[in-house]
Amino acid sequence: LQGTLDLLVLKTLNWGPMHGYAVARWIRETTGDELHVEEGALYTALHRMQKRGWLRAEWGLSDNNRKAKYYSLTAAGQRELGRNAENWRRYSRAVSRILEATA
Repeated sequence: LQGTLDLLVLKTLNWGPMHGYAVARWIRETTGDELHVEEGALYTALHRMQKRGWLRAEWGLSDNNRKAKYYSLTAAGQRELGRNAENWRRYSRAVSRILEATA
Protein backbone atom coordinates (compact mmCIF):
# COMPACT_ATOMS: atom_id res chain seq x y z
CA LEU A 1 0.00 0.00 0.00
CA GLN A 2 1.38 3.38 -0.99
CA GLY A 3 2.45 5.43 2.02
CA THR A 4 3.05 2.43 4.28
CA LEU A 5 6.75 3.15 4.72
CA ASP A 6 5.99 6.77 5.57
CA LEU A 7 3.52 5.63 8.22
CA LEU A 8 6.01 3.18 9.74
CA VAL A 9 8.74 5.82 9.88
CA LEU A 10 6.45 8.49 11.31
CA LYS A 11 5.21 6.11 13.99
CA THR A 12 8.76 5.03 14.82
CA LEU A 13 9.92 8.63 15.20
CA ASN A 14 6.91 9.33 17.40
CA TRP A 15 8.96 7.54 20.09
CA GLY A 16 11.70 10.18 19.77
CA PRO A 17 14.62 11.22 17.56
CA MET A 18 16.52 8.41 15.84
CA HIS A 19 19.08 7.97 13.12
CA GLY A 20 18.22 5.93 10.04
CA TYR A 21 19.76 2.66 11.16
CA ALA A 22 17.89 2.88 14.48
CA VAL A 23 14.61 3.48 12.62
CA ALA A 24 15.13 0.35 10.50
CA ARG A 25 16.16 -1.68 13.55
CA TRP A 26 13.13 -0.51 15.59
CA ILE A 27 10.74 -1.50 12.79
CA ARG A 28 12.42 -4.90 12.38
CA GLU A 29 12.49 -5.64 16.12
CA THR A 30 8.98 -4.35 16.83
CA THR A 31 7.51 -6.53 14.07
CA GLY A 32 9.33 -9.62 15.32
CA ASP A 33 11.57 -9.66 12.23
CA GLU A 34 8.54 -9.67 9.90
CA LEU A 35 9.31 -6.31 8.24
CA HIS A 36 12.73 -5.29 6.97
CA VAL A 37 13.19 -1.82 5.50
CA GLU A 38 15.79 -1.58 2.75
CA GLU A 39 18.36 1.12 3.38
CA GLY A 40 17.85 2.83 0.02
CA ALA A 41 14.08 3.01 0.45
CA LEU A 42 14.41 4.25 4.03
CA TYR A 43 16.79 7.12 3.29
CA THR A 44 14.78 8.15 0.24
CA ALA A 45 11.66 8.26 2.44
CA LEU A 46 13.43 10.18 5.22
CA HIS A 47 14.66 12.83 2.78
CA ARG A 48 11.24 13.09 1.11
CA MET A 49 9.49 13.53 4.46
CA GLN A 50 12.06 16.11 5.54
CA LYS A 51 11.39 18.10 2.34
CA ARG A 52 7.66 17.94 3.05
CA GLY A 53 8.26 19.41 6.50
CA TRP A 54 7.21 16.29 8.41
CA LEU A 55 10.69 15.69 9.84
CA ARG A 56 13.62 17.78 10.97
CA ALA A 57 17.16 16.48 11.04
CA GLU A 58 20.27 17.37 12.94
CA TRP A 59 23.68 15.81 13.22
CA GLY A 60 24.72 14.05 16.39
CA LEU A 61 26.78 11.12 17.66
CA SER A 62 25.41 7.59 17.65
CA ASP A 63 25.85 5.10 20.50
CA ASN A 64 29.10 3.92 18.95
CA ASN A 65 30.44 7.50 18.71
CA ARG A 66 29.89 7.91 14.97
CA LYS A 67 28.43 10.98 13.29
CA ALA A 68 24.77 10.32 12.39
CA LYS A 69 21.81 12.37 11.24
CA TYR A 70 18.99 12.21 13.78
CA TYR A 71 15.42 12.66 12.55
CA SER A 72 12.49 13.85 14.63
CA LEU A 73 8.84 14.64 13.98
CA THR A 74 7.63 18.18 13.40
CA ALA A 75 4.10 19.33 14.25
CA ALA A 76 3.22 18.73 10.59
CA GLY A 77 4.66 15.22 10.92
CA GLN A 78 2.49 14.56 13.95
CA ARG A 79 -0.60 15.61 11.98
CA GLU A 80 0.43 13.45 9.02
CA LEU A 81 0.93 10.48 11.34
CA GLY A 82 -2.63 10.90 12.62
CA ARG A 83 -4.07 11.09 9.09
CA ASN A 84 -2.04 8.17 7.78
CA ALA A 85 -2.79 5.99 10.79
CA GLU A 86 -6.54 6.50 10.40
CA ASN A 87 -6.37 5.76 6.66
CA TRP A 88 -4.39 2.58 7.36
CA ARG A 89 -6.88 1.42 10.01
CA ARG A 90 -9.80 1.99 7.62
CA TYR A 91 -8.01 0.13 4.81
CA SER A 92 -7.03 -2.72 7.13
CA ARG A 93 -10.62 -3.15 8.37
CA ALA A 94 -11.89 -3.27 4.78
CA VAL A 95 -9.34 -5.89 3.73
CA SER A 96 -10.11 -7.93 6.87
CA ARG A 97 -13.82 -7.95 6.01
CA ILE A 98 -13.00 -9.33 2.57
CA LEU A 99 -10.64 -11.99 3.92
CA GLU A 100 -13.19 -13.10 6.53
CA ALA A 101 -16.09 -13.27 4.11
CA THR A 102 -17.46 -16.76 3.52
CA ALA A 103 -18.55 -18.02 0.16
